[in-house]
Amino acid sequence: MDTIIDRGAPKARNFEPYASNGGSIVAISGKDFAIVASDTRLSEGYMIYTRKQSKLFQLSDKSVLGCTGCWCDTLSLTNIIQSQLKSYLYDHNTIMQPNSIAQLLSTLLYSRRFFPYYVYNVLAGLDNNGEGCLYSYDPVGHCEKVNYTAGGSSGVLMQPFLDSWLGNRTADNPVTEEEALSLVKDAFTAAGERDIYTGDEVVYNIIKKDGIKTGVVQLRKD
Repeated sequence: MDTIIDRGAPKARNFEPYASNGGSIVAISGKDFAIVASDTRLSEGYMIYTRKQSKLFQLSDKSVLGCTGCWCDTLSLTNIIQSQLKSYLYDHNTIMQPNSIAQLLSTLLYSRRFFPYYVYNVLAGLDNNGEGCLYSYDPVGHCEKVNYTAGGSSGVLMQPFLDSWLGNRTADNPVTEEEALSLVKDAFTAAGERDIYTGDEVVYNIIKKDGIKTGVVQLRKD
């Protein structure tokens, strides 16, 4: 006689491929420079994995990519971009310019539109005229050239702050490098007081014609 085994009611299996690892990015461009900055806290929920992880990736001597969101997607995306840039260098014997990198990144993101990279991206660099340029993306590759932007876990806090200071600026009254750096520091200081996923340190890159300058600003650790 066959034995009937009662296995109970069907069980639901949730598929959760993404994780939010926090972090924030701020970027501001000027007449002859671009600044992009990120915090260094990598966390999930109420657990901090590390306090020393920058989210900035230097792609060339004129361009830096800031990524925040799902850290495994960030590593996957940046590895693909860097491989593409090396291939371009070997094929054409020249470094890809920031506007071309912007198009490449948009194409890569759009190619994964049905299973997107859970990453917020900002590309900062200098254009062919030596002026600062920023490109902001959504996860499926929509690209917008902007003068300033904020994103990540504290993006909704820092973007209004930048709007209030920079939203009415005109070409006759451009932001200076010193003012931009001060705004970046103030934005992260305020965000660190209100967002548990942003904190520890701020790493910033200032991209200019003579190279990329890096600096660190301390934030609260709790």
